Amino acid sequence: MAADRRSSWLKGVLDLLVLSCLTGGESYGYEISKALTAAGLGEIKGGTLYPVLNRLEEAGLVVGEFRAAERGPGRRYYTLTDEGHHALAEQGIAWREFHSAVTAMLTSTLPGGSA
Repeated sequence: MAADRRSSWLKGVLDLLVLSCLTGGESYGYEISKALTAAGLGEIKGGTLYPVLNRLEEAGLVVGEFRAAERGPGRRYYTLTDEGHHALAEQGIAWREFHSAVTAMLTSTLPGGSA
């Protein structure tokens, strides 16, 4: 049950986390997936990540550019647009406010008074 719950929570914030992964500059899907895993969010598979990247690109929040490789398959590199930076800032504030409200609620209701 806990894994199912975490999956639901992640779906609600994955767009924001992917945008966050791009603040340091361009990146590609596998690199983004590794960053999310390293952050403790579990393994994000391509079947979940690439639709998010496509949706963000369609919304104008990221720009993707395919680059051929000398060896192996090419990669699609993603970069935040100005609109993406703005959305990340705005949604980041909204997420922190939501997180604070949830934490306050849990802190006041859990045994021992801590979340």
